[in-house]
Order: sequence, then structure tokens, then C-alpha cells
Amino acid sequence: MNTMTLYVEKDSPVHRLDPLVKLLYVFASIALTYILPEPLFIAGVLFVTLLLLVVGKVFRNSLPILTLSMFLIFSLVIVQGFFHPDNVTELFSIGPLVFYEEGLYVALVLVLRVLVMIGSFSVLILTTSPDEMVERLIKKGMSPRIGHVILSVLQLIPQMRATTSKITDAQRSRGMETEGSMLTRIKAFFPLMGPVVLNSLNETKERSIALEMRGFGSSTKKTFLNEEKQYPYNKLLAGIIIAIVILGIVWRVMA
Repeated sequence: MNTMTLYVEKDSPVHRLDPLVKLLYVFASIALTYILPEPLFIAGVLFVTLLLLVVGKVFRNSLPILTLSMFLIFSLVIVQGFFHPDNVTELFSIGPLVFYEEGLYVALVLVLRVLVMIGSFSVLILTTSPDEMVERLIKKGMSPRIGHVILSVLQLIPQMRATTSKITDAQRSRGMETEGSMLTRIKAFFPLMGPVVLNSLNETKERSIALEMRGFGSSTKKTFLNEEKQYPYNKLLAGIIIAIVILGIVWRVMA
């Protein structure tokens, strides 16, 4: 995997899909969790998303992202279960605190939505080259400046992770303790943040200068280095996704 992106290079049917179709799936899957806010239906959307991760051979790569969301999920369950304003039916109690059935239901819906969001974005980010996605968006009429912003955002976390690793190695070579107990790691964390942030700002400035020197701000028509790929069943897949969203809206209105 390229250290500057979260993209995982694999040969799978999901990798070969049009980035715009995967982007459409992200918006559609999230929208469906609000159009039909039933836990069973949202679980179905989550199942499809996890299936795409498995077919795309990136399920294991998505686990760290899902793990980071566990604190948020736990917080949702605690807050909604104990303190939701519509709580009536007691489920169990811990001393003076009462956990309610209504809050658990609300928390379940919210947790499933969070998992769908994380899973669908994982499908997009882990199976799509950022360069390819931004290039497709620009060819569809998006401003190159907006494309550059999107590309920078997608590269931000991997870039800072790589920078942190380099600075940590440099600080360690100078005798700074960065491993050991939790207190030792916390003490080493704050001195690292200054160089990491300054280095990131410096790299952003250097990239902007390099882009301007290559005529990025020119108003002339842009050309592309790579030939446009042909994606089979592109319109069919996009049509199916849009049709499912429309059916969901109709079902919600008719129900």
C-alpha cells in the first residue's frame, strides 16, 4: 500500500468498479439508513457493505477504522440507553441509573448508521486510487482546484502518519524515550506534535509552489496523463443504486 494513501492495491471486482459508482453507493447507502430507519433494513445495508469489503479483499484493512469507532459506539449506547428523553420501559438498573429499552432501540439505529457510514467510506477509500477518483470527477466537470482539495484531504492522514514515524525515529536517535509505559508515551507525544504540524504546513506550501510553477492556476483547458478507462456495466450499476433509493423513498411515503 502506498504510504501516502489508504488505498490498498488489489485485483478484485470492487477495485475494477468506476470510482463514481462507488461514490454514488456511499451517498445512497447513507441516505437509505435515514429514508428507512428500521434496524433490520439498516442491518441489510451494512451486510451489503461488509460483503463489498470482503469481495474487495480489504475487510482486514478496514478493521482498524472500525476499531477506532468503538468508543463512539459505546458512548452512543450509554447516553441513549440511560438518558434518552423518550425512555419509559426499564431494561435493567445499575444503582440509581436505569437503562431503558427505548434508548437501546435508538442507540441500535445510530450504531448501525455509524457502521454503514464507516463501512461504505472504507469501500470507497480502500479500493479506489485517489488519483483515479479525482481525475474522474474533474473529467465530469468538477473544478481542478476542488479536486486538489479532495486529494489533499485523502492524503492528509497517511501523510501525517508517515511524517510522525520519521520524526519519532529522529527523536529516538537523539535519546528521547518514546516507548514504555503509557505515561512515557504521553510525555513523548506532545513534543512530537510541533514538528509534525510545522512539517505538514511546510509540505503544503511547497506543494502549492510546485503546482503554480507547473501552471495549475492557468485558465487553459487541462489535459490528462492517463487515458480514460472503460468501466463495464457502469450505467447499469448506477441505475440499480438510484432505483433502490427511489424505491426506498416510495416505500417510506406509502408506509
